[in-house]
Parts: sequence; C-alpha cells; structure tokens
Amino acid sequence: MKRALATLPAVLGLALAPAASARVIELGEGGTPAGKPSCPAQGATDCQAVGRVTGYMGRSGDKNNPFIIPRAGRIVAFTIALGRPNSRERSFFNDLYGGPPQVRISVLRPGRTRRTRLTHRLLRQSGRVRVDRYFGSSPTFVFGRPLRVSRGNRIALTVPTWTPSLALGLGRSNWWRSSRRRGSCSNVSQRAQQQSIGGLRNYGCTYFTARLTYSVTYVPDPRRTDGR
Repeated sequence: MKRALATLPAVLGLALAPAASARVIELGEGGTPAGKPSCPAQGATDCQAVGRVTGYMGRSGDKNNPFIIPRAGRIVAFTIALGRPNSRERSFFNDLYGGPPQVRISVLRPGRTRRTRLTHRLLRQSGRVRVDRYFGSSPTFVFGRPLRVSRGNRIALTVPTWTPSLALGLGRSNWWRSSRRRGSCSNVSQRAQQQSIGGLRNYGCTYFTARLTYSVTYVPDPRRTDGR
C-alpha cells in the first residue's frame, strides 16, 4: 500500500527538541503474519469495516500485548492501514454508523486486579481524524501535542463512526478486544466507542483470527544517569 504523511487538523507540527537522539519505537507494527485490511475481503466482494467501538490488539502473531507501554514517554503519531471501499460500500457504512470514517487514538489504564483487568479507564485521547481521503493507503498522522503515557498504559484505536481497518482470516494468534458489551459481541452497530475522559469501560468481547490495522509511534523518556 502507498504510505502518506499527514498532520492532524489545526496542529502546528511535531516538536521533539532535541529530537536527533530520541529513541523512536513503533508499537503494533509487524508481527507474524502481517494483516491487510479486508476491503474487499479476499475471495469476496464485500468490504469489512469496524464501527462505533474502541479496540486494541491482545496478540498480533508472535507479539503478545503489542500496545502496552513499557516505560513512561509520549505517543507522537499513529499509522493506519485503510482498505478501499467502493461508493456503494461507503454510502452503506456512512448510513449505518452515522457519518464519514473517523478514527482517534486512546490512552487506557487497565484494572490492576484479575477481576478488573478488562475494565479500562480512558486517560486521554487524540483529536478525530477523517480518513476517507486516504483510502487504499497507510497514512501517518503526527500529533502537534503528543499524548503522555505511563508504564502499563494500553494504546487503543477508537472509531467514532467507522473505518475499513480490519484484517480477517488470520491465524488464532491474532485477536483483539473491543469495548462492546459482553453478550452483545455480534451487535456491530451498537454505540460502544469509549470517548468520555476518566470514564470506565469493560472490554468484554474478544475477536480471534482478526487484526486492527494500526500502529503508534512512541518515544520513551530518556533514562536518567544522575542516580536520582
């Protein structure tokens, strides 16, 4: 797929001074096997999309918990691989999900006990990005104001409307969790997107053999050498 670079609306750019020595890590990139958006699905004519939900990968091939933050730092950008729905499919999804395709990045804090580990608090969130201008490519969106993250935070994709960024037909080592209600996992039109800062949501639905096709660019804080 073609790769494009874009900035979020009304942002001035990315400042990482001094940026030359910053270590940059791409969370969620790669894994075995890699997933491409099922739009149209292989051997089918219908586009597969995800809508009105917040989700994260629990495992991507050989990578377990690929979106867990290992050390405090900042999320400075994200990349999303997009399918190419036709005009009929775009109209269908626009009607079903209430508008053109939009995505944003969310910083979640999971519960710390076995009982609450699937309950996540929304700490902060990026602005919304409309992505239909980039169908058929993998654009990277840079944050003017990076998202602060702490060790153990989880980085999720929130879809206020819909996006053709779902890869299907992969092995069972690929699975993601969603903010949909337990027992209603097949109801893909419910309004399950987590967008209230400070709010809690239980991620009760797990989808195997599938992948959300996004990654985030993370810059960990430098390690102190002064002994403090």
